[in-house]
Order: sequence, then structure tokens, then C-alpha cells
Amino acid sequence: MAALIAFYDANVLYPAELRNFLMHLALTGLFRAKWSAAVHEEWISNLLKNRPDLTREKLERTRQLMDKATLDALVEGYEDLIPTLSLPDENDRHVVAAAIRGQAQVIVTMNLKDFPSEVLQQYEIEALHPDEFILQLIDLAPDVVMDAAEAHRRSLKNPPKSIEEFLASLEAQGLPKSVAALRTLFQRTTDIQH
Repeated sequence: MAALIAFYDANVLYPAELRNFLMHLALTGLFRAKWSAAVHEEWISNLLKNRPDLTREKLERTRQLMDKATLDALVEGYEDLIPTLSLPDENDRHVVAAAIRGQAQVIVTMNLKDFPSEVLQQYEIEALHPDEFILQLIDLAPDVVMDAAEAHRRSLKNPPKSIEEFLASLEAQGLPKSVAALRTLFQRTTDIQH
């Protein structure tokens, strides 16, 4: 079992493309992914607000599949920590509380400013943008991340995506550094096959 524990903030689970890639990465065993029911509720309710074409039932199914796919991912019993925390946005305290209770070393979030390092370092937690987080995983185990990326790409059926379309969709999620590294890995694999 991997030693690194990464807590996913709601904003990285909101976009389906990023959520799916982070889930494929979570299944590699390179780290343990964690989240909470409150995080689930946050990304689901925001999606329902912005995407009238989606139903709660469909998103709840996604939530259940996520909870089932990853061992011990759902953090519970952290609510007592929330009032003890001080953050720029009080609404983010539940994320840090759950990360602490889940023994995470990393919070994967798009909103780094909401998780100041001076607050997090006392709990030995670091906030990382998903681009930095994925880049660190690529540095750690390039072939494993490459396999996860290819598994994710191959799982896309409606519509299927070429490698370049897949990488462009990840880049649109704010992952330029990770995509540059993945592009090199995909290129290397393609060169080997020819």
C-alpha cells in the first residue's frame, strides 16, 4: 500500500475529465486518494447548478462508483476539527479537517490561495495544484502514470479520443506541465511501436 495519501478537493472532482484522470491515477497504487461526503456534495451540487442536463441520480452513481473503486477513500468523523481551523475562506475548513483526519500529506486543489502553507505545515500537509501533483507522480513512476493515462483515454467512448485530443482535453483542465510530460511519454511509446 502506498505511503502517500492525497485528499481531493471538490474543485478537482468537478470537471469530469480531470476527475476521471485523477481516479485512474488513484487506481495505480502510487498513492491513496481520499475525499469526504462533504466534498462529494460540493462538486455534485455545483455541477447540478451549472449543468441542467445532468441529474442527481447520475452524479450519485458516479459518487458511489468512486467510493467503491478506491479502498478506504471516504474520510468520516472529522467534523470536530472544523471549528479549530482558521483559513481565508471558512467554507474550506472541512477540507483541511478531513485531510487531517484522513492522514493526508497532500491536498490536491485548484485554489492554492485558500490553503496557506503556514496553516497546513503544522499538520504536515501541502496543497498542490493537480498539475504539480500529477507531474510529481510522473517523476516518480512515468510508466505507471502513462498506463493510467492510456487506460483513461481508451475508456473514452462517447466520443473516443485520439492521443492528441485526449492530451488537449487534459491541457484544457489546467494541466500544461503534466501534458507536456505525458506528450513526451506517449511519443516515446509510439516511437518504440514503430
